[in-house]
Amino acid sequence: MLDKRLPLARIGLVCGLLAVLSACAPGTAPVDMRDPAEAQNRDFHDFNVAVDKALLRPLGTGVDKVVSDPLLQGVSNFADNLDVPKTVVNNILQLRLGKAVENSLRFAINTTVGIGGLFDPATALGVAGDESDFGETLHIWGVDEGNYAELPLLGPTTDRDTAGSIVDLALNPLRLVLPGQYAYVPTAAGLAATIGDRGRYSETFDSILYDSADGYAQTRLLYLQNRRFELGMTTDDAAYLDPYEDPYAE
Repeated sequence: MLDKRLPLARIGLVCGLLAVLSACAPGTAPVDMRDPAEAQNRDFHDFNVAVDKALLRPLGTGVDKVVSDPLLQGVSNFADNLDVPKTVVNNILQLRLGKAVENSLRFAINTTVGIGGLFDPATALGVAGDESDFGETLHIWGVDEGNYAELPLLGPTTDRDTAGSIVDLALNPLRLVLPGQYAYVPTAAGLAATIGDRGRYSETFDSILYDSADGYAQTRLLYLQNRRFELGMTTDDAAYLDPYEDPYAE
């Protein structure tokens, strides 16, 4: 649990990570897939798949069968709403003040009219918002994405996004102001949303993890392609060609 006063040691750790990352990164947009620790990453991927097979997949499938889609969507909305303050902080750090105002308004509408974020009236009112994180902030500041990695339980990431996740966890204002007994609400909501999504999009998850000739390579490909697209990075499409795709398939 995070201390509301954010200990100096934690700030120092975060700054140290950023300093190391910044010193090692030229800040250019990569077009390749840098994965020097592939052997270890594959081991972690196998572990994650085993956890999915034993826990997440059956839980998600079971929840999807007994819980209605509107309720699952409500849980997902609630978890997303709890992340909006983090987005606002990053909007400010990126000097995207218009987005910061828009996301603040979205949070206010959904938290009040949307009953804590279970519903999403802000989108219906044209306040769609724009999700962001400290990984994107680092990208805007010129920090290179570094190497690809897959972490136990946390899944695919990069050096930059790993550091960004640590900062987001430490600086999310909602986590810092919640009373002690509610400090785990954002984490619990995120886990519930993950389980619900695992059931709702079971076919997509299964096709990546179990139906691909190489689930690890497919996960890496899709993560990097999607993440770079989110950040507005333009790269050579050839960098994303799946080496396991049948070139003669229609």
